[in-house]
Amino acid sequence: MNKDYLLQTANQLKQVSETAYNEYAQMSEQLITEMNKLMSERTDLKSLVGKDNIKMMHDNHSNHIRFIASILKSNNPEVLVETILWVFRAYRSHGFATNYWAAQLNTWVQIFKKQLTKETYKEVLPLYEWMQINIPVFVKVSDEKLESTNKFH
Repeated sequence: MNKDYLLQTANQLKQVSETAYNEYAQMSEQLITEMNKLMSERTDLKSLVGKDNIKMMHDNHSNHIRFIASILKSNNPEVLVETILWVFRAYRSHGFATNYWAAQLNTWVQIFKKQLTKETYKEVLPLYEWMQINIPVFVKVSDEKLESTNKFH
């Protein structure tokens, strides 16, 4: 599995309705607040995000919601894949563990189930399931990119 696989599977994701996008976008601040609260309460937080990275994690949650909202509005598989790969490289270089994304995505799904309408939740869930299922592929592909970059330094 490689970047082509990620692009191919991302292309199979369906565009959400305008109603689902609007609800997701309108609920963004509430979703971010709940996410920051739940993640900050985790006893394993330091092992997930590294030392002194709580603010960076909170920034990531805000950026995540804004970015995913843009993807929900205008589905672009290439931008989705490239951005997630960049996020994996950038945040891991700051001490985030690969397990952080599983914890983060699982928490988002819990929050959505509780705070979004059933219809919006059903429309948004496939994107989050796709991200969850592909964490190992994102790790592998971002590792390969890091390794090839480090060969030149």
